[in-house]
Amino acid sequence: MGVGVAGVAVVRADDRGQLGRAPVGSTGHQRGDGTGQGPAALAVVGVAGGHQPGKLRAKLGLAGALLLAAVVVTLGAAQARISAPTLAKEREQLINRIESETSAADTLQKNVDALRESVGSQQREALEKHGGDKAELVSLLAGATPVRGPGLKVVVDDAKQAKSGGGGPRESSGFSDTGRVRDRDMQRIVNGLWQAGAEAVAINGQRLTSLSAIRAAGDAILVDNKPLVPPYTVLAVGDGKRMSTSFQDSVDGQYLHVLQQNYGVRANISVEEDVRLPAAPSLIVRTARWWGSSSLPFRQAPDGLIFSPSGA
Repeated sequence: MGVGVAGVAVVRADDRGQLGRAPVGSTGHQRGDGTGQGPAALAVVGVAGGHQPGKLRAKLGLAGALLLAAVVVTLGAAQARISAPTLAKEREQLINRIESETSAADTLQKNVDALRESVGSQQREALEKHGGDKAELVSLLAGATPVRGPGLKVVVDDAKQAKSGGGGPRESSGFSDTGRVRDRDMQRIVNGLWQAGAEAVAINGQRLTSLSAIRAAGDAILVDNKPLVPPYTVLAVGDGKRMSTSFQDSVDGQYLHVLQQNYGVRANISVEEDVRLPAAPSLIVRTARWWGSSSLPFRQAPDGLIFSPSGA
């Protein structure tokens, strides 16, 4: 009995030993044809879905891409492993070089400080030796000796919300409307203290002389080319109470008040009983001439000049 399946090709061996094909349903597919001598038919069922080769190609392509990515990653890892010792060695050499140069710079700075102190000491000795009865005044004006006595303390700081940059009304005059203290602000404060009767002034420990410069580099304030960090503490030796009243009533004192009220700049003024100012780090005396009386409100002490309003 023969069974027919739609879409199935039948392969059989003919009498000559060759394979032949006949559509299903023909008489040749039955076991035992009309003659009863035909061989048994071999039925091959076709696989449904003719798009199978396309899927196979997609899978092969994906596998190839993954294999290529794996090769690239492997080669990159191998290259990194090979170059890692070289990079680590170069980094170590760079660190060693930086440390060496930093140490050399520190040594040079120490030498500069020592030479500056030696020069300053010799200059002070020369002023004391050749200044006669005016040596104390010359030393004071040149900042050649430390000063101690009553005075005034003015602390100025940026506003709490200060930031760099800006474009407010102060910018047109070289300022920034951001609440930051500027070099021009410190110049006016220091000049106001001199005008109020200060005998010696220092900012953050930097002694000011007649040749000192207060300037800016970006947002930083420099005193004699040394950067300062806020808050800025200004110490002035002199009659503290009189200086306080005179400074706050002056144009520069009113200027500081405007900075507080309009820009949030923080400032505090206090009278101090004991103010100590260091000597200037270096002296540059080009020319000097004596004008006026030789009486000074200072007396010599082992650690420098001591201010005494009464002259005692």
